[in-house]
Amino acid sequence: MTVQTIGVIGAGLMGNGIAHVSAQAGYDVILSDVAMERCTAARATISKNMARQVGKAIITQDAADAALARITLTTDNGAFADADLVIEAATENEAIKAKIFAGLTLKAGALLASNTSSISITRLAAATDRPAQFVGLHFFNPVPMMQLVEIIPGLATSAGTRTAMQAFAARLGKTAILAGDAPAFIVNRVLCPMLNEAIFALGDGVGSVADIDMGLKLGANHPMGPLALADFVGLDTLLSIMKVMQDATGDPKYRPAPLLVKHVEAGWLGRKSGRGFYDYSGPEPVPTR
Repeated sequence: MTVQTIGVIGAGLMGNGIAHVSAQAGYDVILSDVAMERCTAARATISKNMARQVGKAIITQDAADAALARITLTTDNGAFADADLVIEAATENEAIKAKIFAGLTLKAGALLASNTSSISITRLAAATDRPAQFVGLHFFNPVPMMQLVEIIPGLATSAGTRTAMQAFAARLGKTAILAGDAPAFIVNRVLCPMLNEAIFALGDGVGSVADIDMGLKLGANHPMGPLALADFVGLDTLLSIMKVMQDATGDPKYRPAPLLVKHVEAGWLGRKSGRGFYDYSGPEPVPTR
């Protein structure tokens, strides 16, 4: 089918990024959240990020204005009745996602995708009325800058759905890779245990925040240290992914680091809360340990 209208459920960090790149690629976008305040905040973020692109001559002002005009805000998921593709970008909680899917009424040919970073696509598809038209579509943060999209077919996903998602990713200017429907897929299967291990090392006193991050930046040529990256991802998101991996595999190597659990319990979630393994209250991040 030809995809022209995109629905995005969730106006947070990932949702507004997906709306941004979709509108910029010429799609009409319907962006929803539970409160209009969240939607308007998302539009403001998109506008700011597009202004940055204009300033760097990545796009023109006319292109930015046209893309913003293609985004419609709503708190009613009934607005997706005529959408060709709906992408769920809600919090990484399977029960919440299943509830969202159960409440959707989409046209017969519409495709449905989840931006989950770890949850079984086959199991999520079973909570919908269209498992053959359901797929994992995992974007990376920040969506306008990151070139990768993981496409994850579930057991029931049709070849046509997979092909349509490959064409969608290409129109967005993204590089798509196909990932198996295994816990955390490809990137997070490798990345998240590394971040978790860095937190174990910190908790065990192997090194300070600054030394662990500097060690990986210079010793492994990573652009960002693992603890800074964990803060960027969101420590609550990292904890959720590690729990999914541990529960799905039963393998103790995926046990969340105790210090990660404590940070989440304290509400120290990283950049989005102002504190994680770094304090973000000042002009520059400062290690907290």
